[in-house]
Amino acid sequence: MPRGPRLDVPGTLHHIMMRGIEGAPIVSDDRDRADFLEAIARLSHETGTAVFAWALMTNHAHLLIKSGPLGLSPFMRRLLTGYAIRYNLRHKRHGYLFQNRYKSIVCQEDEYFIQLVSYIHLNPLRAGLVCSLEELDRYRWCGHSALMGIHMNGWQHSEAVLRCFSGNKKEAQQKYREFIVGQVDVGRRPDLTGGGLVRSMGRWSIVNSVRGRPRKELQNQSADPRILGKGDFVDGLLQQADQRTREKLAMDQRVKMAEKELGEMCEFRSVSVDLLKSGVKRRELTLIRRLLVPRMVGELGLTLAETARMLGISTSGVAGILRRLGRCDG
Repeated sequence: MPRGPRLDVPGTLHHIMMRGIEGAPIVSDDRDRADFLEAIARLSHETGTAVFAWALMTNHAHLLIKSGPLGLSPFMRRLLTGYAIRYNLRHKRHGYLFQNRYKSIVCQEDEYFIQLVSYIHLNPLRAGLVCSLEELDRYRWCGHSALMGIHMNGWQHSEAVLRCFSGNKKEAQQKYREFIVGQVDVGRRPDLTGGGLVRSMGRWSIVNSVRGRPRKELQNQSADPRILGKGDFVDGLLQQADQRTREKLAMDQRVKMAEKELGEMCEFRSVSVDLLKSGVKRRELTLIRRLLVPRMVGELGLTLAETARMLGISTSGVAGILRRLGRCDG
């Protein structure tokens, strides 16, 4: 079944899983590991992304993050692409490093936050990268050690996690450690891998029991592997995502309409579209731009930058045309 589009609503909690292509390693030594963390540190600051938990394994990695104002995509795209380029240069290899698509599950923060922190931080122990909790406490390549105060990561939002246990840091670390101890023997957590409303209802078997019901009754009981959360949370998130999708589709339609009108006007005036977009300044090209700018910006709602790109002029050039026509303040 094709996977749905990402639910990239800014300010939401995401459990991210990224894997090496065909199970291959994504890190080969501590220099790679340090480079990966440095990239997270830099990009989390630049994009306003909050990192709460993480575990860097051999052939995959986990992150628990809250996306910044621009959403998840800018952070992940720059992280994976930049790291892959540096890794390939360092190890003299070519081709893809990560699987084509990282997995992202949007999570209901108040219901699953602490469970996800422990699930992610226990990965090195369950995978055998460390042999005990005491060793995990000191393990550099996992966010658990920062919560324990061993390896301090300025970019990791450790205080936000510890405040879930106590306002006193020492007491919070103790209670967090006790919670982790209780989670060691829990094992794999398929209930933390998404599934929308079905998980909040109890068991996956409920899916079978509701088959045959009217569509209206089932619409709030379907599973969405992109979401880990309960009823109201899932409904609200999907509504936000649908609205953003509609806005994007509407803009795409307006751009296509503008492109069509641009082509028709250039044909009518026997001018090449490519020549217009090249930025050449000729009387007939200037006239076309003056005619199209108010239509594209004022009526179709395109941005100044998008209009400038389509007409082969600068953003300030678009603003200048609008000012001369009395359509732009300043």
